[in-house]
Amino acid sequence: MTVLLAGDIGGTKTILRLVDASQMPLLKNIHEQVYRSADFVDLVPMVQDFLSQTSCDHPQKACFGIAGPVVNNTAKLTNLVWFLETERLQTELNIPQVTLINDFAAVGYGILGLESSDIHTLQAGEPKLDAPIAIIGAGTGLGQGFLIKQGEYYYVYPSEGGHADFAPRNELEFQLLKYLLDKHDIQRVSVERVVSGQGIVSIYQFLRDRKIVTESPEIGQAIRNWEQQAGQSEKSIDPGAIIGQAALAGSDRLCEKAMQIFVEAYGAEAGNLALKLLPYGGLYIAGGIAPKILPLMQKSSFMIAFTQKGRMRSLLEEIPVHMILNQQVGLIGAAICASRL
Repeated sequence: MTVLLAGDIGGTKTILRLVDASQMPLLKNIHEQVYRSADFVDLVPMVQDFLSQTSCDHPQKACFGIAGPVVNNTAKLTNLVWFLETERLQTELNIPQVTLINDFAAVGYGILGLESSDIHTLQAGEPKLDAPIAIIGAGTGLGQGFLIKQGEYYYVYPSEGGHADFAPRNELEFQLLKYLLDKHDIQRVSVERVVSGQGIVSIYQFLRDRKIVTESPEIGQAIRNWEQQAGQSEKSIDPGAIIGQAALAGSDRLCEKAMQIFVEAYGAEAGNLALKLLPYGGLYIAGGIAPKILPLMQKSSFMIAFTQKGRMRSLLEEIPVHMILNQQVGLIGAAICASRL
């Protein structure tokens, strides 16, 4: 049996999975467990605890998707004191081959292992064999990346496209841009400040503060409670989720308007990425937000903003656009990456 270890390592939780890769390309799950990351001083004792719970063969290869940058085979997690190095992990875990990749790169590899039930297609397009694949995902930030076919395999490449400039498309978005510039006393606004979980909140605050839409007492109080927790490392309120849920329920006009702006800005930025890559292999929408607001993403406003690129509209209408529903896509990707070591 060829055993692989895959990990999805975040500041809050870590998921570890053992996989049987003896019948590639089929990867069979053997054992999986979720850990609270802060309960361990390092990844090594966590993995040792995990491996002690199974009697299967010791893994020969391992890949860990990291919530943070990976530089020269090392990674320092954003919300943990962990400092990870591949050589140390190989030695202390007795695993011959270990690699660390960014968590969004893991999503890129994971696309290659998705089933049809793991995705929801927003636009079928006209897929082309061996064409580039694009990934965009709004969550805590805005991740972007792409896959290029080289020989037998697709290879995943990172991008910092989420830090490109936010490009307003109408008067209201120009007002939003000015609001964010003034509020944060900055010279430019990145698209991530609008298309992300924090972006949802910023759009809500803009509509509220500029009195464009009247705020309801219940939602307003919840948002103010969150604002009062500013500076605390752990906040008990998720304002983006509150706004999204109210919009889905159709119970709050301000939340509905905020999510409309968010979805349209998301679609426009996805279209910008598609223009740069022409990903006829598909553009995949990842991240934690999209599946939670699926009915809003299914509305025409996302795809209208995606294709509304003047003379390039016909090109964008040919690009397949898919939403990833499987929230373990990063773990799937880590296993695929490990199998290639």
